[in-house]
Amino acid sequence: MKNELNILSWAEEDRPREKLLLKGKASLSDAELIAILIGSGTPEMSAVTLSKAILSKIDNDLNVLAKLNVKDLQKFKGIGEAKAISIISALELGRRRKTNGGDSKPKITSSEMAYSLMLPDLLDQPIEQFWVIMLSRSNRVIQKRVISQGGVSGTVADPKVIFKKALEDLASGIILVHNHPSGNLKPSEADIKLTHKLQQCGKLLEIPVLDHIIFADDGYFSFADEALL
Repeated sequence: MKNELNILSWAEEDRPREKLLLKGKASLSDAELIAILIGSGTPEMSAVTLSKAILSKIDNDLNVLAKLNVKDLQKFKGIGEAKAISIISALELGRRRKTNGGDSKPKITSSEMAYSLMLPDLLDQPIEQFWVIMLSRSNRVIQKRVISQGGVSGTVADPKVIFKKALEDLASGIILVHNHPSGNLKPSEADIKLTHKLQQCGKLLEIPVLDHIIFADDGYFSFADEALL
């Protein structure tokens, strides 16, 4: 009890470490955890105060923080390259822990399973990417292949590249996946046309397109579930 009371006499930027030792990790606020990562503040503010200032700018949303890159973080006074890298590394470990694990080559039986499979690759991804999940005859995952990546608003998926890789992997079926960094799950006209084009190519090569998933951090759209295939 005496040690817990003495915490009030420590410098603020040292308290999170001691608090973790005394009370456990669950007792720390988001700002206190970030303060431990960055280690020190500035002459004008402690590490905790600096962390609170960062969180305030992003509405205390850790999902937003996870999408910032090194240069974004360095815009905050007191955050240099090393501190920015520490924050990004910690959040990436948390993301991987959340999304990884389980069978790396599961049998895909639903759009939800396909979405979950792509979480490690597309969660918090700031640019649009196009992936293909290669499946065996029994719908087990053979491989996940990134086909292309572009800007914030679009990417290109070349049918020749997609089916070349599918043939190389001896895939019996494929699931198309691309993300919308904006979070908008509505397929565009270009998405619909591309899906139908790839569907026709798949029929000719006897490698059917089983689904096309539009991925967002908080949900997905399935062409198969919506009877658009």
